[in-house]
Amino acid sequence: MRILLDTNVVLDFLLQREPFFQNANQIFEAIRARQIVGYVTATTLTNIFYIARRQTRDIEQARRAVSVTLRVTVICLVDRAILEAAFASGLTDFEDAVQIACAIAQDLDGILTRDRQDFNSSPVPIFSTEDLLQRLNP
Repeated sequence: MRILLDTNVVLDFLLQREPFFQNANQIFEAIRARQIVGYVTATTLTNIFYIARRQTRDIEQARRAVSVTLRVTVICLVDRAILEAAFASGLTDFEDAVQIACAIAQDLDGILTRDRQDFNSSPVPIFSTEDLLQRLNP
């Protein structure tokens, strides 16, 4: 499966945020085992750096977070066409609209998020970590 990872899921894993870390860790194990190909948007990397640095107050930890993400995920380009598609979608959350536009452009199988309600109008299937883990381990 080719899945776009929402920023929160990546941060749950990288910063070991409870109570979400265990499921996020299992998702990243599935990526390592090649059950999932994990994608993130290019803009997710800047968000990861900013949030990790703010939460940890440690620039080196923020850099490690970006480094891990670069190592284990495929990066979806965010160009003018993606931004225009996201803007034209009319979604109120522009970051989510960009992620949806990237998932469509890459023809991904779904988007993994903790905030399913934010993606209600997505034409791309939306999965919670629980949903995806159940699909991988029926």
